[in-house]
Amino acid sequence: MPIPPRPRKRRAKLRRTPVTLPEEPVSALIARAPAKINLTLHVLGRREGDGYHVLESLVAFAGTADILSLIPGEALSLAVSGPTAGPAGPTDDNLVLRVVRRLAEHVPGLRLGAFHLVKRLPVAAGIGGGSSDAASALRLLARLNDLPLDHPAVVAAARATGADVPVCLDPRARMMRGAGEAVGPGLGLAPVPAVLINPGVPVATAPVFKALGLAVGQTLPGAAHPEIAPGLDAAALLAAVTPARNDLEAPALSVAPVIGMALAALRGQPGCRLARMSGSGATVFGLFTDRRDAVRAARAIRAQNPLWWVAPTWLR
Repeated sequence: MPIPPRPRKRRAKLRRTPVTLPEEPVSALIARAPAKINLTLHVLGRREGDGYHVLESLVAFAGTADILSLIPGEALSLAVSGPTAGPAGPTDDNLVLRVVRRLAEHVPGLRLGAFHLVKRLPVAAGIGGGSSDAASALRLLARLNDLPLDHPAVVAAARATGADVPVCLDPRARMMRGAGEAVGPGLGLAPVPAVLINPGVPVATAPVFKALGLAVGQTLPGAAHPEIAPGLDAAALLAAVTPARNDLEAPALSVAPVIGMALAALRGQPGCRLARMSGSGATVFGLFTDRRDAVRAARAIRAQNPLWWVAPTWLR
């Protein structure tokens, strides 16, 4: 007797109800804030009126950097972390917030958000860490608000925040003149292997300029800054900058003699072609023509001075 087929169960219809999906998290905008290195720094004098020192400097930027991120939102905030976050000081006084507030004063309806700064560079070190952080904040806000970097409000905010911020806006090797307000075009220099050393002593800029001892209206004698042609390779760049100088090196040595120890450590390394201080110190740099020599030098110096900040890198 055939088995009758089972009655087919009628599937209940699934009612489609609208589902509210959670909002996707907004992607963070991220920018590097590279160390600014003064390959040369000539002090021409101290000008009348504002009393600022007039400088002429070839500036390059390192591969080592702080990292700044921005999550767009209505409220402005800043969190700071990383190995040098403590020495960076109070968050409310950070140059990132200062430069953002200055830009917001000139751009109605400026889109803001939550910044997160990862501090890796030493502080008060002559490598423009805070200025580079501030310039990175401007780059992120310019991207978020569709502003060109040469927008008058962006440039004005950079100049009002610090002398080194304008040159850090577009971090490529270039000449900087005056009190930082005159920034030349990018030079397109070839990357140069380098070692950066900070001996762990913060050096404020004001005491170094005070030790230089220039009165308002006074000029500082010295050979003119060499002309730096665009597109130089590493060997040509070394030849061009070797006759130049950093006029703040001697006064900085009187403020922090340990700078001399760091310079001596670099000059004693095989392959180091030039060792010089950056900015007002205490960071010094050594230039090499072979990356392997730079890496070996950094390893040797770090082994002998474990408390120093030592970074093999590229300058460009």
